[in-house]
Order: sequence, then C-alpha cells, then structure tokens
Amino acid sequence: MIRIQNIRLPLDYTEDTLRRMVGRELHLPFEKITSVRLRKRSVDARKKDAVTFLATVDVRAEGERGILQRCSKNRNVSAVTEKHYRVSICHAKERPVVVGFGPGGMFAAYILARAGLRPVVLERGRPVEERKAHVAAFREHGKLMPESNIQFGEGGAGTFSDGKLNTGIKDPRIRFVLETFVQCGAPEEILWQAKPHIGTDRLTGTVRNLRGMIERMGGEIRFGAKMAGFTAEGGILTGLQYEQNGEKHEIACRHAVFALGHSARDTMELLHAAGIPLVQKPFAMGVRIEHLQAEIDRAQYGKFAGHPALGAADYKLAVHLKNGRSLYTFCMCPGGEVVAAASEPERLAVNGMSLFARDGRNANSALLVGITPADFGSEHPLAGMYLQRQIEEAAFRAGGGNYHAPVIRVGDFLKHRESDSFGKVTPTYTPGTAFASPDAYLPGFMCETLRLGIPELDKRLHGFADPDALLTGVESRSSSPVRMMRGEDGCSTGIAGIYPCGEGAGYAGGITSAAVDGMHCAEAILKDLGGAVWKD
Repeated sequence: MIRIQNIRLPLDYTEDTLRRMVGRELHLPFEKITSVRLRKRSVDARKKDAVTFLATVDVRAEGERGILQRCSKNRNVSAVTEKHYRVSICHAKERPVVVGFGPGGMFAAYILARAGLRPVVLERGRPVEERKAHVAAFREHGKLMPESNIQFGEGGAGTFSDGKLNTGIKDPRIRFVLETFVQCGAPEEILWQAKPHIGTDRLTGTVRNLRGMIERMGGEIRFGAKMAGFTAEGGILTGLQYEQNGEKHEIACRHAVFALGHSARDTMELLHAAGIPLVQKPFAMGVRIEHLQAEIDRAQYGKFAGHPALGAADYKLAVHLKNGRSLYTFCMCPGGEVVAAASEPERLAVNGMSLFARDGRNANSALLVGITPADFGSEHPLAGMYLQRQIEEAAFRAGGGNYHAPVIRVGDFLKHRESDSFGKVTPTYTPGTAFASPDAYLPGFMCETLRLGIPELDKRLHGFADPDALLTGVESRSSSPVRMMRGEDGCSTGIAGIYPCGEGAGYAGGITSAAVDGMHCAEAILKDLGGAVWKD
C-alpha cells in the first residue's frame, strides 16, 4: 500500500477531486487507482483567506512497486504495511479482576476477554442507561447521586464530555482503540479526523455496545460494586473485597487492574492506608471559559466561518508567564455546555461537554493553571487531592451552597470587580449560577495567573479576553494529583498482581491514552500467564 502525506484539499472537494489529486501526485492514470482511503485530515487555517484541508491518504493501485520507484524522490510518498492487533487465546484458569469501568478498565477487560480469560469487572457506579438519568436529574434539580454521576459509572468521566479521542501519545494501539469504537457504533470519521470526537450523545451507546462485546466473550460486569480492600500473602495479591447492595463480598484473584479514575478519592485513601506506594504529581486546576461559538469561528476561520465542511472551530492555547506560572486551555468543547461534575456532597466541580453535532451557541474550554507539589502545602501523598477538595468546598459555598456554579464576566474579573449581569454570553451550566469571583474560591497565585494570562492568550486568539466571556468554576478534575507507583512489569511496587492503570493512577490523560494504558496492563497480565499479543 502507498501512503501520501500533505495533500492540500479545497473545503468543497469531492471523492473524484481527491482521486485525481492522488493520480497527479503518483503520475498515475485515474483508472489504475484501485482505492483511496483517508488516513488523516486536518484543517489548515493559518491563512485566513485560504483555509483548506491537509490530508494523508492510503492508496491501492496497479503496479505499486514501480510507482514507488518512480516517486522515490517525493518525500510525501512512502510504502506502508498495516499491522493488525491480535490476541492469542490464553489457557490459564484464573479470572483476572478489573476495578473500574472507564476507558482504561474497559479496554483492559476487552483484551482479557478476547484472550479467553473471562474477566470480572467491579464498577462502583451504575450502567450507562441509569447513569444518564442520574446525571440529568443532577443537572436539572441539583440532586447528587454520589455513586452515579459524571465521574462514576459505566464509561468513566469521559462518557459525559466531548468524547475527544485526540492524544499526545504515540502508540500503535491507538488505531485499535479507534477501530473498536467504530465497531461499537462510533462514527467512522474518527478513523481519519485529526482531532477525532464521538460526542456525548453517541458515546453512551458506544460504551454500552463495548460492554456487550465483553460480556459475549465471557466477561462479567458487576455494577454498584465498590472495592473495599484486598488481601495479599508475601507481597502477592490473593483476593479483593467489595461491597454491593449493602453486602460484603470477596473474590479470589492473583491479577487485578486498578483503573480507578481520577475521582475515586475514598479508594485512594484506602490504598494509602493499606501501604500501596503513592506519590504526589503535578496537575492543574482553574475555571471554564465560555465564548460565543460564532465568534470563535470567525477568529479561527475568517471569511470561511460557517462553511458546512468546517463545523465549529476549536482552539488550543498556552502561555508561560512572568510570574513563573503557565496558563493553558484544555478539553475545549466547540458548541458545547459547561456541566455539573461534582461527585462528593457539598463540593462543586465543573467540566465541559458537547454533542457530536457541536451545534450549541457557546464554546467552552478549561482554563488551567499548572500546579506543582510545592503548592500542595504538605508532603502527604494525597495532599494534592486534599487541595482539590478544599477548593471545591470553597466553590460550593461561593455558588450559594446548592450546586449552583460561581460565574463572572471576564472583563469584570480582570478589573477586580464583581459581575451583576450577563452580556452577550449567557451560561450553559445547570442547575444554576451565582455571581462570584474566582478570588472567592481559588488561591491567590491561581487568580494572579488567570489575570496575567487571559490578555496574553487574547494575543494568540483574538477575542479570547472578550469582556462578556464567562468564567465558571471550579475546573478541578482535569487530571489526577497522585500516582500509584508501578514497576517495569506493570505491577504496583507494593503488591505484585495489582496493576495501576489509566488516568486515576497517574498514567494517562484522556480517553485514548487511558484505553491504551488499559491494553498495556492487560498485556502485562497475559505475559505473566503465558499469553501473547500482536500476532499479525
């Protein structure tokens, strides 16, 4: 197969246009091209008067060896051989356990199930069908279900986000993750989008279908099952305890993936008390910033804003400031909403979400300040987690003590004054909002960084510091402030047989990277049991 990179396409290109451009690149008659498949497509908006797509394509054609020889001096043309991820059947009798059914746990369980090991999954939250109702009730009435919310339940925190699948890691398993999502009902374009996303409305069904695949291969998912402890002999795992429906249970196992998620704070306290090695790690907190999506479109695409081929524009910004701090955007949701993401009573957290169509009136993004262990105020391994809780409690009070979120207009915040009305941007957060400045709930160094950084980011994206843009707090769950230490074999350095996994364990930063880490953990278990992967 032949791969061609850096093909520039007009926004209104057709399949015929693409094939003809491929023919010109390869000096090949149109009729000798067997197939053309998009591998990647991104928007090039550096020139606002000439916005185009930039594509990578895979081509099948007659006489590929001769074509490659003829194009040997063209750096954009190369030969590729696709590898397919395969798992051999493992004949071990043990049933590994997976704790947590977010992306890390789901893909760990999926690989183990494909190997024939019939994993048992313990998920403290509820199935996605029930979870949707609980999330909706919280957003409408402020009625929090501590074990079934945006953080806990089938699919993990990513299920109620944008379903963003772009990642900074480089790993051949990423393709398998995307293909699995498509097999489970995700839109096929995630296979070639430069910034793939599924959308919350489609991700819930995708998650449910992946659960069904695991169950059909012998896996078992136990919902409402909260891990309560573990047993070990000679530093080796022998079993897990969990609570379900008010009853205590125990399950014997020698291998368990701990894909807890970044909000399982009580479980982290349990593990620390049990002597599992945990260390502090840097993370970030801040607010959500909302703009009118139409204005972001114009800032990014100029006169091409609104073109049907482009959809809603996104952005990714970062700045290092004179106070030594960094401010950056994260998890940007075009045409999305700011959502209630609390998981603990009387603590407030927000996140961003958008549907597949990304057709809401507002754009929103996390606006985060980098935080290091030096800011935690303690050397305790869970000090960063306790700082999160402290700030969430302050945000809860600032919002009125009823899960209403504190909001302020950017112009007022920058001028150190309170807001008393909205401008052209109105909040999407429900169940409600209250005017309050981040000064009421964030540490001083974070507010200073926001005030220094927002005008600097405006230099990179015109309109970012729009006085009517809104800041909604608090965005506290962007990543985990703690890492569960693991060795080269993937096991906890404290107890052999425990495999720390994903974002909550400090080894991932999003849906795709967590899923890949889950695969790595499953592979480590298979290796220990004599199984194999990557048999092409």
